[in-house]
Amino acid sequence: MERIVQGIRSRFGGARTGGHGGLEILKSIGPGLLVTVGFIDPGNWASNMAAGSQFGYSLLWVVTLSTIMLIILQHNAAHLGIATGQCLAEATTAHLSKPVSRLILASAYLATVATALAEVLGGAIALKMLVGLPIPVGSVVVAVASLVLLMSSSYKRVERWIIAFVSLIGISFLLELALVRVDWAQSAVAWVTPSLPTGSLAIVMSVLGAVVMPHNLFLHSEVIQSQHFEAQGDDVVHERLQHEFVDTLFSMGVGWAINSAMVILAATTFYTHGIVVNDLAKAAATLSPILGTASTVIFAVALLFAGLSSSITAAMAAGTISAGMFGEEYDIHDRHSSIGVVVCMVAATLVCLVVRDTFQGLVLSQALLSLQLPITVFLQVYLTSSERVMGRWKNSTATKVALVVIGVLVTVIDVVGLVG
Repeated sequence: MERIVQGIRSRFGGARTGGHGGLEILKSIGPGLLVTVGFIDPGNWASNMAAGSQFGYSLLWVVTLSTIMLIILQHNAAHLGIATGQCLAEATTAHLSKPVSRLILASAYLATVATALAEVLGGAIALKMLVGLPIPVGSVVVAVASLVLLMSSSYKRVERWIIAFVSLIGISFLLELALVRVDWAQSAVAWVTPSLPTGSLAIVMSVLGAVVMPHNLFLHSEVIQSQHFEAQGDDVVHERLQHEFVDTLFSMGVGWAINSAMVILAATTFYTHGIVVNDLAKAAATLSPILGTASTVIFAVALLFAGLSSSITAAMAAGTISAGMFGEEYDIHDRHSSIGVVVCMVAATLVCLVVRDTFQGLVLSQALLSLQLPITVFLQVYLTSSERVMGRWKNSTATKVALVVIGVLVTVIDVVGLVG
């Protein structure tokens, strides 16, 4: 984590105040982009392809709603880290009773395992597409590679290449919109008009969980708090809160565009022809207009890199949560963090060994995240609205109301999905 924080500082500016122009704000864009990598992880690919191929444009509103929720939640989680110097897991341990805090963090940890499951499984699917490795063998390879990179702190050496390649595939999805026949009028309506086609509730939950990932809230607050802006005075805290919001708004906007592009491409490529995507290998066809006959290979390599980078992020979040249970910051060389990382990856890999339908496994793993999300949302409401925790930086009434509304909405969606 120390290397990651230093990298963020060196690339995106330190904590000094003074410059308030566009250049200074641009220096602050960084942590949010790391979170955005999760927007094009294997779980997102599966959920978006399922949404577009089964229901056309009609579930685009879920992407919009989820992104709005994510902007508010991510900024609020960063708000906690900037103002208090504690990440979400540390604050939970410090300000809730031990039984309650352990129960909440245990649920978050399980959600992180579900996330890691999707990432490892996605990487294994990619290896099968590329070299024909069986899914169980590929899962072990991806998990071991992720652990080696994370435990050896060598991830930074390949991080830029991974993010660059995954970003290219995201750009490819966006560019391809110019090459397919999109009904933009229908898309515009679908982006802002909620609808629930018959049989869509599971996919709605999956898309919601794929966008608003609980583990990213814990990880974002950890990355931010590790810089300890709270010790540098109120002016620094105020400035960082402003710049972090720009970072979050920009980064989540990029994620919204890429997620929307995936749904739209699946709708135009598959839904209009009555084809339901139930295999990521089939989904590679969405890139053929822009990438030609090499689309399957490029899709698979991008999927492998997405799975690898996202599994590392998920493992880091697991380490953050396990360290937070003991009131500690994340440190891969500390046993509480390292045990949390290893257990998460081992558990996710073991589940991958018994999954029969890999595509459904990806979709259902994202739905599980949606079930945990209300717990994390109401946890944030409690912590960031408390003067005892936040001091003068506690939530405004408007922010508190927005967070409560998000918590209620997610809870209603989950309940309706479970009952339906």
